[in-house]
This record gives sequence, structure tokens and C-alpha cells, in this order.
Amino acid sequence: MYPTLNSFKPCDLPTLLSSLHAITPLLDSLTDVVFFIKDREARYAFVNQTLARRCGKKHSHELLGLTADKVFPARFGPLYTEQDRRVLASGRELSDQLELHLYYGNQPVWCLTHKLALRDLQGEIVGLAGISRDLQLPQANHPAFHKLAAVDAHIRSHFARPISLAELTAIAGFSVAQLERHCKRVFQLTPRQMIHKARLEEASRLLLDKDLPITDIALRCGYTDHSAFSRQFRALTSLSPSQYRDNQH
Repeated sequence: MYPTLNSFKPCDLPTLLSSLHAITPLLDSLTDVVFFIKDREARYAFVNQTLARRCGKKHSHELLGLTADKVFPARFGPLYTEQDRRVLASGRELSDQLELHLYYGNQPVWCLTHKLALRDLQGEIVGLAGISRDLQLPQANHPAFHKLAAVDAHIRSHFARPISLAELTAIAGFSVAQLERHCKRVFQLTPRQMIHKARLEEASRLLLDKDLPITDIALRCGYTDHSAFSRQFRALTSLSPSQYRDNQH
């Protein structure tokens, strides 16, 4: 259903880009998937129309040759470019990274991001390919849905305190491995990601109150201290809590 990054074989970047022209209409039709390829300097070499629209552009070619810090607002664009350059420098794959993106101005959209370094026939990194998939609605027709819905409800009711995998497996009646597998199938998230998402959703709501101290927000959302909250918030949004608050106002 979605582009498979692992299907890319070693080749030079121009050849890969040329081969994508034939399927560009298909990539443009993925309204819930951002697809892109970047060169060795982290500049966009190919993007689908979904990314262009979400960045306020009419045509995808308007993004070509630009790095993310030239496309996205200054508060978080440079952090996206930094992430790109880490993948390009290390060659390590970024897999299913839960992120809260701000598209269409400041509208938050939860995504799972996957980035893969591209190599030529000599094994040299020549660019990267990536997708960012919007989180879908839970698969309610899955046989384990009702048990996992109880797990999700428990997380949303108790995220203000530490939640162990043991209590979640007890609710679902699954082993840890079964819980992980079924959660990924139904929610596209691991149980740990579900906890982070519940906490960050509440935090992003509370941050709209300019008079509420960030330390209080951290405690309300299950974090033991301000620094732990800030690290996790930045990891999922590319912004510090104070930057997110300023951006929303």
C-alpha cells in the first residue's frame, strides 16, 4: 500500500529519480503519506504532492533544491535537517519514529517517520529516502481490538503516573510479545509509544494555557522532572515545550 524503502537497490541518484517519474501520480495520490528523496546535502530531490500541499506550496517542484530548514518554520525546520544529516552521516535507518508534525500552519498531525540512507554501487551514501505516514484510525475489526481498546483506555486514564508493561499485559491477557505485536497491528504503535502519545497530547493541550508553569504540566503528564519532559517533548515534536507554546500563540 505504501512505498517500501527497503526495496531500493544500490544505484546512482539520477537513475533512481528518473525511475520515479512513471509512478509519480501514484505517490501523489497518497494523501496520508509524505514521500521524499533528498540528496547528499539533505536537499529535496523528489517530493510527492502531499508534502508540497502541507508546506503551503501548489507544486512539488517548489521544494526541490531546498533543505527542510528552508521549508519549515525556523523553530523546527533546522531540527528536521539535523535528523536528515544524522542519517546521511551514519547510514543508520530511522524506523517508525513517532513524531508530532505541524502542517497547514500550526495544525498538529501525528506521524510515523521512516528514513533510509541510499547508496550507490560502490556503497557510498548518495542521499536518503523517507516517508511520514499519518497515524490511521485503530483497526476495529481486529480480533484483539476490544482487549487492546481496554489497554488504550487504561493508558489514557493513568498516563499521569508510571505505567508498566506488566499491568498492560494483565489487562489484555497477552504476553509482552503478543501485546507489542497486536498494538502495532491495531494502533500502528508500540505500547510505549501509546503512552508517550497520550502524555504529549495532554501536554500540547495544557501548553495552550500561557499561565500554567511548564513544570506543573510535566508533573500532570507523568514526568518526574522538567528536563525529562522537555527531552521527550523535543524528541516527538522537534520543539521544546516553551517553543511549542510560543509557536501556538
